[in-house]
Amino acid sequence: MNMNSSNFSMSEMAQQAKIASRQVAQLTSAEKNKLLTDMAEAIVVASPTIIVENQKDLDAAREKGLSEAMLDRLALDDKRVKDIADAIIDIVNLPDPVGHVANMQLRPNGMQVGKMSIPLGVVSMIYESRPNVTAEAAALCLKAGNAVVLRGGSEAIHSNLVLANCLHQVLARYQLNPCMVSVIPDTSRAVIEELLQQRDSIDLVIPRGGEGLIRYVTENSQIPVIQHFNGVCHLYIDQYADIDKAVAILVNGKTQKPSACNAIETLLVDSKIAGNFLPRAAQALSDFDVKVHACEKSLDFFNTAVAASDDDYHAEYLAYEIAVKVVDDFDSAIAHINEYTSDHTEVIVSQDTSRCQQFIRQINSSVVMANASSRFSDGGQLGLGSEIGISTSKLHAYGPMGLEALTTEKFVVIGDGQVRD
Repeated sequence: MNMNSSNFSMSEMAQQAKIASRQVAQLTSAEKNKLLTDMAEAIVVASPTIIVENQKDLDAAREKGLSEAMLDRLALDDKRVKDIADAIIDIVNLPDPVGHVANMQLRPNGMQVGKMSIPLGVVSMIYESRPNVTAEAAALCLKAGNAVVLRGGSEAIHSNLVLANCLHQVLARYQLNPCMVSVIPDTSRAVIEELLQQRDSIDLVIPRGGEGLIRYVTENSQIPVIQHFNGVCHLYIDQYADIDKAVAILVNGKTQKPSACNAIETLLVDSKIAGNFLPRAAQALSDFDVKVHACEKSLDFFNTAVAASDDDYHAEYLAYEIAVKVVDDFDSAIAHINEYTSDHTEVIVSQDTSRCQQFIRQINSSVVMANASSRFSDGGQLGLGSEIGISTSKLHAYGPMGLEALTTEKFVVIGDGQVRD
């Protein structure tokens, strides 16, 4: 596929990816692992060139006035390039889900019926800023037997293309179809709209970025979309909570990386423990200059809090900012979460095991936790290896998505001449 944007055709790229997907689906685990290992090595070898191309993106980003946070996400150095390669090796070391047969059962007529994991086909990712997504998403898709079409943001185009070139060099070495990995060279918004119409060639779209991007993709796509609009994550401090644990989980969930989608945005406190817990919480949050939006019952516990509005309980702050509400009891906490949830991650802190189990049963967000920080709601931390995204819609995956989420299942039937009456 010619990567020159002047003669780029979105429909042709999608069609070529569909053809390439049939080849990658036939690769053995050993072949895929060797391919990915060599791709990781190629990225390390090309590190000087990658950094030069990345500098072009950084220079352009500074001219456009991008924030320091955005520049940091975009920037690559020797260590970050090595981190990209290491992430690919981590994927190599993951079990291959393709071809796994589960639940093989013997039917009364003697047939055996089971399900086999198979690739989805062609996966498209639409994402912003981070060039590491280009290599890691490609590696995850290839390991799961899929071709991938990548559309990064304009701010990272040079970085994305040079990383794709590393991958293509290895594909060429093995005489494999380069369209197994395609990076769209056209950075216009119009190409996203065209991409989202390629339902005959692309099987799944995964957008990663701000809520505006994800809503645009969802509203305009003719292809199934993995949705993750926002992360309004709740922490409920039950009346039977260990206060030391509760404070530690609050501080880690809110301040360890407040810009992450798994950071705590709303703190709910049972009224029976509020008098003991909130003074400790107020001190701990003030140590990090966290801005507090407090309900009427909790306002007096904080020196500089502002009164919370209903909008604050819908808010995904992604900053040193949190909403606080004292609830009457366990049922009130459940009711609040069910009303304001974004289906991302909810946490209870309680020493009452039955209460924890009740919370886990009644809350159906994609990750439900007891006595642990919401910051563990991450594919790598949950044992999935690298994460391609998080789904807060229940189809086709729910929660952090790893390799298995990039496959589907087909029925396998083994008979011995059976015919139906």
